[in-house]
Amino acid sequence: METSAALHPVEGPNSAADWWQGGVFYQVYPRSFADSNRDGIGDLHGVLGRLDYLQQLGVDALWLSPFYPSPQHDTGYDVSDYFGVNPEYGTIEDFVQVVDAAHDRGLRILIDLVPNHSSSEHPLFQAALASGVGSPERDRYFFRYGGDNPPNNWGSQFGGPAWSQVQPLSGKEEDRGWWYLHLFDASQPDLNWDNPDVRHLFDEVLRFWLDLGADGFRVDVAHGLVKKPGLPDDQIGLNRLEIAPEELGRLYDQAPYFDQDDVHNIYRRWRRILDDYGPDRIMIGEVGVQDPNRKALYIRPGEMNQAFSFRVMHIGWDAPRLREALQTANGLELKFGGINTWVLSNHDVVRHATRLCYPRGSIFEGGLGPSDPRPDREMGLRRGLAYTVFLLGVPGSCYLYNGEELGLPEVLEIPDQARTDPTWERTGHRSYGRDGARVPLPWTADPVADWGPNPWLPIPDGWGELSAERQEGDPNSVLNQYRHFLQVRRQYGLGQGEWEVLDVDPDLVVVRAGHYLSVLNLGIGERKLPFTGQVILATEPPRQEDGHYWLAPNSAAWVQL
Repeated sequence: METSAALHPVEGPNSAADWWQGGVFYQVYPRSFADSNRDGIGDLHGVLGRLDYLQQLGVDALWLSPFYPSPQHDTGYDVSDYFGVNPEYGTIEDFVQVVDAAHDRGLRILIDLVPNHSSSEHPLFQAALASGVGSPERDRYFFRYGGDNPPNNWGSQFGGPAWSQVQPLSGKEEDRGWWYLHLFDASQPDLNWDNPDVRHLFDEVLRFWLDLGADGFRVDVAHGLVKKPGLPDDQIGLNRLEIAPEELGRLYDQAPYFDQDDVHNIYRRWRRILDDYGPDRIMIGEVGVQDPNRKALYIRPGEMNQAFSFRVMHIGWDAPRLREALQTANGLELKFGGINTWVLSNHDVVRHATRLCYPRGSIFEGGLGPSDPRPDREMGLRRGLAYTVFLLGVPGSCYLYNGEELGLPEVLEIPDQARTDPTWERTGHRSYGRDGARVPLPWTADPVADWGPNPWLPIPDGWGELSAERQEGDPNSVLNQYRHFLQVRRQYGLGQGEWEVLDVDPDLVVVRAGHYLSVLNLGIGERKLPFTGQVILATEPPRQEDGHYWLAPNSAAWVQL
């Protein structure tokens, strides 16, 4: 098995402004990626020690999930200092070392920006509690009077109400009946982006990390920063878990706390800051907007470079829905000039090597746990590899989630007492949450040697067999297949240019880009490829008959016409 050629070093802040178009990004979840001191928690030195591995994998850039100082109520998405590094992960100097070493290897670095909310332990929120009712400090967040009841019916994305009482935190009698807003955990109060202090703070945050060499930002909850004036009730309330996912997405599009027009003024402001550092600095948005026309507004010229294509991720193994989603995405790309961004897994969803083997229509909103049916491991791997190859052949950027290149499944057997995701408690143990996708990666056959005896989430027995060490010497391992996929993609220049979805077979999804096809067989049997050409890569060797290829079920191929 051949491996990827060495990448060229980054030559300067103004080099290759369009480097991200068609690029492959790798999400590093720092707490679970690599542990340099065996304390059970991943760290920046762990990332540093695996940069050669990532370069050999063949990716173009790394997205580092939050590593800021944080009490870790939501594994780093509750930020208590936007200008530092959590001591568990290292120091600012360690971050700079990672950036410099990555750039030496031709890898770019994006960091996670969490602007919708801070930690309740952030000095700004602590100052708001200390300053009292009606103070300028409180205007940086959402404090409202509701008496014995929350000020409106909004529910937290993690379950329960989106409001908590102030008085238990402040200890002030004047705060009785006052509440503060948190669309996520109670430890994550929402910032008020109508307040100029908040906007100026994040101007400084962007410049701070750009000065240290960051190549851009992934923006968390990018559609949620601005709330509708008056904070009116929504149509969801506290019943999020009882609403079907597609209907829930439609209702969220109408929610008064998501996708408000003024959010675009923020991103235009940020675009100007990034451009001060060179045209190659980018923003990618976590834009949870179902209406494709509204979502496309985030990647207009002068705003973000990319927005994740979550619709494709959530479709599952369904040819008609995938074909329709791709056609919609392509039409919007042509209309608005944006570049699509494909992703199958991240830290918030069930790993696709598990998710794709469940029946159509399965709901994963609350995660998976020991009470759920056991997945078909072999089918999940076959489908996961096929879906990955297919999307890597469709023009656009691709994001890989750490561990998917090892074929890691979702971990269902996590003891209740070991769960850390706030959704577990906030839903009264009705949602297992996202811990199953965040279990630390196995690097060697002995995970204890990698993480010590007490990793922050328990590593399942047998994961040593999935480790990078065990897969390294097997040319047919998932790891070496990923390396080969990315090498061939780079060799043939796939992932760029104009494209179209072809309607040739009910079970096949086919995308044509120039002289290349990317084909996925979602049927239950072999399907004939109605094209003459050369298969340059396939997840399973296709059968040839009468000058045509027959593609196996649960497989994908790239064809050169």
